[in-house]
Amino acid sequence: MEGAPVLEVVDSPLDAEDAILAHQPLPEALPILPLRDTVTFPETLTPLAVGQPRSIQLVNDVLGTNRMLAMVTARDPENEEPGPGDLYDVGVVGAVARMVKVPDGSLRILVQGMQRAKLGSFVAERPYLVARIGEMPDVSEPSSELEALSRNVQRTFSEIVAQIPYLPEELQLAVANIEDPATLGHLIAGALRIGTEEKQKLLEEVDVAKRLRHLSRILARELEVVQLGTQIQSQVQSEIDKGQREFFLRQQLKAIQKELGEGDEQQAEANELREKIAAADLPEHALKAAERELSRLEKLPPAAAEHGVIRTYLEWLIELPWSSETEDNLDIAHARKVLDEDHYDLEKVKDRILEYLAVRKLNPSSPGPILCFVGPPGVGKTSLGRSIARALGREFERISVGGVRDEAEIRGHRRTYVGALPGTIVRALRDAGSRNPVFMIDEIDKMGADFRGDPASAMLEVLDPAQNDSFRDHYLDLEFDLSDVVFIATANVLDTIPGPLLDRMETIELAGYTLEEKRHIARRYLVRRQIKANGLKPSQIEFSDAALTAIIEEYTREAGVRNLEREVGAICRKVARDVAEGKAKGKVRISGKKARELLGRRRVFAEQRRRTKDAGVATGLAWTPTGGDVLFIEATSMPGSAKLTITGQLGDVMKESAQAALSYVRGHWSRIDPELGEDWFAQHDLHVHVPAGAVPKDGPSAGVAMTVALASLISGRPVRNDVAMTGEVTLTGQVLPIGGLKEKSLAAQRAGIKKVIVPERNAGDVAEIPEHELGNLEFVYVDEVSQALDVALT
Repeated sequence: MEGAPVLEVVDSPLDAEDAILAHQPLPEALPILPLRDTVTFPETLTPLAVGQPRSIQLVNDVLGTNRMLAMVTARDPENEEPGPGDLYDVGVVGAVARMVKVPDGSLRILVQGMQRAKLGSFVAERPYLVARIGEMPDVSEPSSELEALSRNVQRTFSEIVAQIPYLPEELQLAVANIEDPATLGHLIAGALRIGTEEKQKLLEEVDVAKRLRHLSRILARELEVVQLGTQIQSQVQSEIDKGQREFFLRQQLKAIQKELGEGDEQQAEANELREKIAAADLPEHALKAAERELSRLEKLPPAAAEHGVIRTYLEWLIELPWSSETEDNLDIAHARKVLDEDHYDLEKVKDRILEYLAVRKLNPSSPGPILCFVGPPGVGKTSLGRSIARALGREFERISVGGVRDEAEIRGHRRTYVGALPGTIVRALRDAGSRNPVFMIDEIDKMGADFRGDPASAMLEVLDPAQNDSFRDHYLDLEFDLSDVVFIATANVLDTIPGPLLDRMETIELAGYTLEEKRHIARRYLVRRQIKANGLKPSQIEFSDAALTAIIEEYTREAGVRNLEREVGAICRKVARDVAEGKAKGKVRISGKKARELLGRRRVFAEQRRRTKDAGVATGLAWTPTGGDVLFIEATSMPGSAKLTITGQLGDVMKESAQAALSYVRGHWSRIDPELGEDWFAQHDLHVHVPAGAVPKDGPSAGVAMTVALASLISGRPVRNDVAMTGEVTLTGQVLPIGGLKEKSLAAQRAGIKKVIVPERNAGDVAEIPEHELGNLEFVYVDEVSQALDVALT
C-alpha cells in the first residue's frame, strides 16, 4: 500500500494538459490504488510515495493511457496487499499530474483529486485491482445556514493555522478565497491531522451542510487541544525563565556576599547540618550515610527537588536516638511497689517483669522481653504497659496497629516515593528520644492485609529477638538495634494472630475480674480517678461497698472494669451537678439504694432460677472475646417423626455437638428414664435452642449442657438452678477437656452459680486459678456424662 507522508499546497494552476484531465468524464472502470493511513479529497493535490511492485506497475500503466486512477483507503493499515474486501467503499478519482522516479526504484507522484466515487464490482485483481466506479456528486442547497457554516469553518480553521506550525500561512489565505462550500470542506479536511476513520466519514458524506457541521465539531475540538497545548507550553517556558532568573540572582547574591565578607547561605546550612551530625554520636554506618548525603546536598542548588528530600533524610538521621538511652531502675522492690500502686492482682504479669529486672541486674546485656498480653477489654492491658515503663524508669510509647493494612506503616516508604516517611517503629523511637523505651503495640490481633502488603509479616522482624538487632526501615535503609526495647503487645484473642508472629511472643493471659476484685479496684483506683475527673473532692462524696456491689451486679456485665468506671463517673457527675447548684450539703454518701436512684432501672438480671425451673433447660458456660459468659440451652418436644431442629445462630461444630448429644440420649434412654418407652423418639420431634439468637455461637464445649438439657426434657426432671457445666461429649459419653476455664468460672461466679461441672482433665487448669478468685465456687470433675446427669438433675 502507498501513503502520503506530507500534504502540499500548490498555488500555481495546473498546466493545460492537467486541466483537461481534471474535467474529462469518468470511465466505467479504473485501476484502484490502495492507500495506507491516508484519505484523499476531491479538488486537492496529494503527493504519494509508491513502493509496492503492483502499484508501480499501476502508475506506469495509467501514465501511458489517460492518467486516471481511483485512490481508496484500506481499512487495516497493517495489511500490505489488501484485497477487494479490505477497502472502504468510497474513494476519490484522481489524475497523476507529476511522477518522479527515485534511485531505490520507488516512485513519487503528485495526484490531482477530481471527484468522489463509489466502488462497484471488481473486474480484476491481478496484476493490480481494477473496479467499476460510480459517481457520488455533492448535494448542496444554497441557504443562509450553509453560508454561516462556511464562515464558521473558515474562521475556526484560520485560528488553528495561526497556532499550528505544520500548517503554512498560505493555506489560511487560500481558505479565505474559496467561495464554494464543498471545495472549502475538502481542502480543510485534507489539511487536518485527524484520524483516518474521521477523514473517511467526511469523504463519504455527500450532504455539504452535514459535512461542514461535522467539520465544525472537529475544528472546535482541535482548536481546544491546540489552545491547551499553547497554554502548557507557555507555563513551561515561564517556569524555565523563572528558574534562569533565580539562578542569575543567586549568582549575584553570592558575589555580593563575597564582597561583603558574608558566608554563603547554602554553605551555612551545610555547616549547621555537619555540626548536628557530629553532635548526634552516630554509629559508623549511619555516619557514613549522613556524610554521603550531606556531600550530595552541598552540590545541589536549593531550588532542586532533591534538595528538600535529602535535608529531611538528614534531619531524621540526626534526631534518632542512635546512642541515647535511659538508665534502668533495677530496684526490684521499687518496681514491685510501682506495679502494685497502679494495678491490683495480675500477679503473673508482675512476676514476669520482676524476673526481667533480676536477669537484667545479673546480665546487663540481656535483650528486652517480647510479651503479649491477651485478655478481654477493660482488664488493664494497655495501662499495664505504662506502669511497666514507670517501674523500669524507661520512656513509654504506644503504637496502635488495629486496622493497619499497609506494610509500609511498619517499615516506612522508600525515598523514591513523594512524601516518603519512616515507619511507625522509627517514628516512635524518635518521639521517645531513647533507644531502649517500652513499646506498647496495641491491638496486634486486629491487623489486616490487602494489596499493599501484610503488616503482620513486617512485624516478624521487629518482634524476633534474633533479628531485631538489625532492623532496617525502608526510608532510612540503615540498620537500627531494637534489641534493648521492651516490646509489649496486647490482644483480645489469639486466633487472628498469624502463627509465626505468635511464636515470637511470650503470651500472658489476663482473665476477667471477680466481684471482690472489681470492688477492690473500684475503691482503690476508679472512684478516686472519677472524683478528681469530675471536679469533686474526697470530702464531698463517698461510695459504700453496697453501692459498688450494686453497680457491678445490676448495671454492668463485663470481664473488665471499663463500664464499672463509666457508671461510677455517671454518679459523680450527678453529684457534681448538685454541688454546683448548691443542693448538696456536706458529704454525699452513695449507698446501694442511692446508687439505684441515680442510675435508674436495673440493666442486668440473674435469670438462672427462672430459666431452669422447667425441665429441658440447662446452664452452660461459654468463652467470648470479652470474657466468659453464661449460656442457656433449651430443649422441647412436640408430636412428630423424630426430627431435630437446632436454632440460635449456631456454628457447624455446635450443631454437631447437639447431634452427638441427641445420639447419646437416644442410645441410653433406659438409664435416663426407664418408663420412657422405645417408641418415644420416633413419635416426637425435638427442638434445641440457644437464646440470644442474634449472637453467633460455635465450639464443642456446650456438649455436656446439651446432653443434660435433653435428658432433663425426656425425664421431666429440671436441672438444678445453681449448677452450670462445660465440656465436650463423645457418642460414648466421654467428657473431653475444653479451654478458657478461668473466664468461664468467673462468669459462673458473677451469675450466682454455686457448682460447676468440668471435665476431669481440666483439674490442672482449676488448680492454677487463685483461691480468692474462686470464692465459694465448687468444682465437680467428671469423665462420663452420666456423672454430670447425676449431679445436675434434681
